[in-house]
Amino acid sequence: MENIIWIQNYQSPCGELILGSLDGKLCLCDWMDENRRALIDRRLQKVLHARYETGESEVIVRAVTQLDEYFAGKRTEFDVPLLFAGTDFQKTVWNALLNIPYGKTVSYATLSQDLDKLKAIRAVAAANGANSISILVPCHRVIGSNQKLVGYAGGLPAKQWLLDLETSGRLF
Repeated sequence: MENIIWIQNYQSPCGELILGSLDGKLCLCDWMDENRRALIDRRLQKVLHARYETGESEVIVRAVTQLDEYFAGKRTEFDVPLLFAGTDFQKTVWNALLNIPYGKTVSYATLSQDLDKLKAIRAVAAANGANSISILVPCHRVIGSNQKLVGYAGGLPAKQWLLDLETSGRLF
């Protein structure tokens, strides 16, 4: 039997996202206008034995509300249930991303060191890049060791926008 991933688009202030949920968990919050879209979609559908169908779900409504609050500077953490679709290594990296505090950044080297995978910086960076739940799983908070912005699925302007939002002190 094939599962259904309910999807809908979300217009953020820094680009259009596609949200997806399966079985009461968010499995997708990813950028629409990027060239890896097909790769992410194929992986999710294969790993979750699912197909996309446009529609709404309780978890998508909750995610939209929390994203709206985040972009309004009124939310620093998300509590939407998540469903990771990837390898065990990727899931380990994605879970580590959840520990990066709002308004803070870490380098790929630091993230690798925190995971006790210092010699696997490229693999950690690749897993970070394969994250299909942007913003809620804050891969935008990972930067180069030289403090420069590098690689982001939504593009470097979106990454800068998100980091500026988180460091602007606009909360509440």
